[in-house]
Amino acid sequence: PYLLNVITSDTVDTLAIFSNIALAFIAFSIGSEFKIDYFKKVGITPIVIACLESLFAVLFVLAVLLLFQNEFKFSLMLSAIAAATAPAATIMVIKQYRAKGPVTKTLLSVVAIDDATALILFGFSLAIVNSMSNSSSNLIGMLLSPFVDLLFSFIIGSILGLLLSYLIRYYLDDLRVPLILATILIALGLSEVFNASNLMVCMILGAVFCNLSNEADKTMNIIDSITPSLFMMFFVLSGAELNINVLPTIGSVGIIYVVMRVIGKCVGAFTGAKLSHASADVSKYIGPCLVPQAGVAIGLSLIAQNSVPEFGSTIRAVILCATLIYELVGPFITKKTLMMAKEIKE
Repeated sequence: PYLLNVITSDTVDTLAIFSNIALAFIAFSIGSEFKIDYFKKVGITPIVIACLESLFAVLFVLAVLLLFQNEFKFSLMLSAIAAATAPAATIMVIKQYRAKGPVTKTLLSVVAIDDATALILFGFSLAIVNSMSNSSSNLIGMLLSPFVDLLFSFIIGSILGLLLSYLIRYYLDDLRVPLILATILIALGLSEVFNASNLMVCMILGAVFCNLSNEADKTMNIIDSITPSLFMMFFVLSGAELNINVLPTIGSVGIIYVVMRVIGKCVGAFTGAKLSHASADVSKYIGPCLVPQAGVAIGLSLIAQNSVPEFGSTIRAVILCATLIYELVGPFITKKTLMMAKEIKE
């Protein structure tokens, strides 16, 4: 039972729909950062770095979890979440200390892309786990499943993005929020019907909308003003779902996740910077700035919990505890790293 029995587990389950809606808004906001004009300016370097640091974080965590003989489905679902970061924490550090320079410029681009690469990697991992759980799946079907999911997600998101871009011009500011909310709810419904990734659908919806609509910037400012309360409920519900009883059992797994994710991020970011011929400072300092992890990771843990319920409580506990650690030390590490790069003045 929950504290004083005021909030029961049944109540939390009833309110789970708000977590799904908040997660959809997060994915929509991530997609809105994917503006073609922006990436024409910054070039390919941030894309290469974001892809490799996300991939290496997943591979490093997965390899060590399997080395310690953890279940494959559990290891894959947990490691897939390692790719996500917390752009908000990084951006707040940059703004607070007025950081400026090549590392900062590249970092801003990388964190804008990072959660999108995390959603893609998580989508692949989820499709593999679902295929393994389906006894009727053959090897070819299991390999093709992630691509089929991405294809359906792209089609649904693109169609809804086109529709939203067309309709938004006929709505006044006060009516645009209900329109976007309705579109996102439709996206969630269609994702269930066609067995697509709801996160990918909403991310593609946001990307298509912000690249096609002239009203995108104004509309996103309106959305940003109403989402904090939804996100606050999302984090409260995430905390309410933490099963304290499993905390003593996550020791080694939690350590592996926290440590190997950071190592994977640093090695992947360094490798990506070298391959894309970034400056020496960018190669040296970009990795440690990617330590923070928060909202997207918690949301992905919710999906993982539903996908592999036998490991759900452990995955949830590991991510929530890791998020606490990363959010306590991550901004400090980012600040110190940018100071070492001489992009924050004493």
